[in-house]
Amino acid sequence: MTTIAPAPRSTRQHHLIGLTAAFGIGMLVAVQSRLNGELGDVLADGIAAALISFATGLAVLLAGAALVPQIRHSLGNVWRAIRTPMRGHGGLRWWQCLGGLSGAFLVATQSITVSVIGVAVFTVAGVAGQAISSLVVDRLGFGPAGPQAFTTVRVVGALVALVAVVLAVSDQLGHPDGLLLAILPALAGLGAAVQQAINGRVARTASPDAYGAIAAGVVNFLVGFAALLLVFLVDLGFEGLPHHLPSEPWLYLGGSCGVIFISAAAAVVRVVGVFVLGLGTIAGQLIASLFIDLFLPAADKAVTSPVVAGTVLALAAVVIAAVPNLRRH
Repeated sequence: MTTIAPAPRSTRQHHLIGLTAAFGIGMLVAVQSRLNGELGDVLADGIAAALISFATGLAVLLAGAALVPQIRHSLGNVWRAIRTPMRGHGGLRWWQCLGGLSGAFLVATQSITVSVIGVAVFTVAGVAGQAISSLVVDRLGFGPAGPQAFTTVRVVGALVALVAVVLAVSDQLGHPDGLLLAILPALAGLGAAVQQAINGRVARTASPDAYGAIAAGVVNFLVGFAALLLVFLVDLGFEGLPHHLPSEPWLYLGGSCGVIFISAAAAVVRVVGVFVLGLGTIAGQLIASLFIDLFLPAADKAVTSPVVAGTVLALAAVVIAAVPNLRRH
């Protein structure tokens, strides 16, 4: 019987660090969901809340680019790569810079649905799309790590994550409105893996260091802000101005959370790949969202036993899929 040789210690350490970082990224996504959900509820306009979130994040990144020459140089590398695309490593097409569209949709769904269905149900609904799309994205080689074949543990991990989602939302089956709203974060989850893969490619093209990840964040926020601004202007003609801006300063921190986790994900995806990044992010989201709904709920409903059971099962999916990966790399 053949055995798998242990991976070099430094490589295993890099993957463990990457998985830990992915867990932290997921926790920030859950926090952002809570912030943007309440902002959307106060404004009574989810699109306006998403636009504010992207605008504040973009302002932070543009200030950083203005102050740090390395970020501007990395952005210049991205622009030159788009203008003169090359085949193979280092090439970048214009459409590979559109990851911000997925991010804009995610933030918009946060602002629209979280105040109704809660952070935990929002999160587990997004898991379904993210678990499956991460497999497909890795297999097609959209990410900077190149194509990665389907394996038994990856498929089983994704299927367990799907079962966890069904279990977590099972108590919503008698409430069609809540179940229908859960479809939106599921669709956002489908785009999350594509966004991570695209941003990873942009980061690799921009620079091999941390400045490349920040540059990818700038591109992501520019694209997402432009898309949301266009949608907001159209929505303005139908719905009119949103309610007055809230006075609570913490409601405007969703964009800053996005800056951190988008830039971090662009760096981490180069180490662990899209699938493991997605599962680590899912684990962080599930745990943080469960605690948020227990102690700082956005929706006026108790955390049910199916949601807790779904959270535990989704964490099991992370272990199933990620641990063998850490042993092999």
